[in-house]
Amino acid sequence: MCMVAALFSASCSSSGTGGRAYGTVLYGPEYASGFDIVGEKGRSSSVIRVFAPWQGADSTAMELFISRNGERPPAGFSGQVIKGNASSLAVMSSSYIGFLSCLGACGSVAAVSGKHFISSADIRARADMILEAGSDSDPDYEGLLASGTDIVLVYGVTSASPMEKKLKALGIPYVYIGEYLEPDPLGRAEWIVAIAEILGCREKGEEVFSSISHRYDSLRMSVSRILEGGRPAVMLNAPYGDMWFMAPAGSAIAGIIEDAGGRYVYSGDGTNRSVPVSRETAFMLASQADIWLDTGSIRSLDDLCKACPGFSSVRCVRNRMVYNNDARMSPGGGNEFWETSPARPDLVLEDLIRIFHADTVSGPRGPLYYYRRLQ
Repeated sequence: MCMVAALFSASCSSSGTGGRAYGTVLYGPEYASGFDIVGEKGRSSSVIRVFAPWQGADSTAMELFISRNGERPPAGFSGQVIKGNASSLAVMSSSYIGFLSCLGACGSVAAVSGKHFISSADIRARADMILEAGSDSDPDYEGLLASGTDIVLVYGVTSASPMEKKLKALGIPYVYIGEYLEPDPLGRAEWIVAIAEILGCREKGEEVFSSISHRYDSLRMSVSRILEGGRPAVMLNAPYGDMWFMAPAGSAIAGIIEDAGGRYVYSGDGTNRSVPVSRETAFMLASQADIWLDTGSIRSLDDLCKACPGFSSVRCVRNRMVYNNDARMSPGGGNEFWETSPARPDLVLEDLIRIFHADTVSGPRGPLYYYRRLQ
């Protein structure tokens, strides 16, 4: 909390506002640590403050001023500014589509990166009217200008978005959406409120998030009644080329595994980043696991054994307890899990509870939502 306060202070100071425009916290997140929404008494405008918007950006903060009713930014404000609520968005990550879907606001998307991979039926139905924005390393700036986009939703990985400098030069407002950096699954989902504020429907965003968080907490509490049989050990991921990345122990997916009554086999190295491990280490971890999740592009047990020679001997593979999160693929080959699960951790949690405790959990017995068992 002290680090957050320090970042807020640095943000106010750097914009030259002296904190005067930030007298009222309009929304202080309960779970997310990467944003808040502030305003000033008697004004309808608001400021979204985003801090540490990419990995390693601990001292970096940015602000977006949403000008309403003709109100001007405070003197010395150096952040991004949009006039009124945004009605036309350029979206550089498919996960933002998941948030917009929850808000019923996919109609606001004017441009999107990877358009043909998107799962949303609303986006696919309007595909001919939506600009393919390109990648963040090679975006269609001319198209973005022509589209009349109000704001671009961008992200950074280990540094600022490569789009930032050019967007500034063109006068196209942008804001970082840093949901993927949140270690709490509900912290990721809470970014729906920030996106709702940009659209001018924060109350709806709060209501949607409240429903998701209440359902998540209800599912989490239900697990405590079925843990007498112990927690199954869970392996994650599969090789990507020559590298095998393991999610950190403090990651959102590790948190959902814990909340679902599982035990993640990787303790990590104390960092908050996915790190590569050797095949030998991966084999040791898989050998401890009762269940294996998230095999990426590997879609069958035969393919898994070909990609991971020798792993056919580990218990979870012998018992055919391997699940991938690819049950909902788009016509263009995109995976809905990556598009909507950040906004809907409750659906992921429900799937994992059913996988981990199939013999004891009550409830639906039909297909899982995101997951399927490899055959």
